[in-house]
Amino acid sequence: MGMNKNTVLAWATFIMIVVGVALIALGAFRYDEVAGWGFASVGIGFFAIAWVFNALKGRV
Repeated sequence: MGMNKNTVLAWATFIMIVVGVALIALGAFRYDEVAGWGFASVGIGFFAIAWVFNALKGRV
């Protein structure tokens, strides 16, 4: 099973979504102070990068 560019981008998108959900969950449930907002905003940034990776599939 060879991994072409689209497969690599698909896995990268999946991993970024998982990490983004984990960061948002950390910010929502673990940290009640200002650090929670930082974790949540970084998680949203991971979603944005995953969206870009998903948009690049088939174009690179």
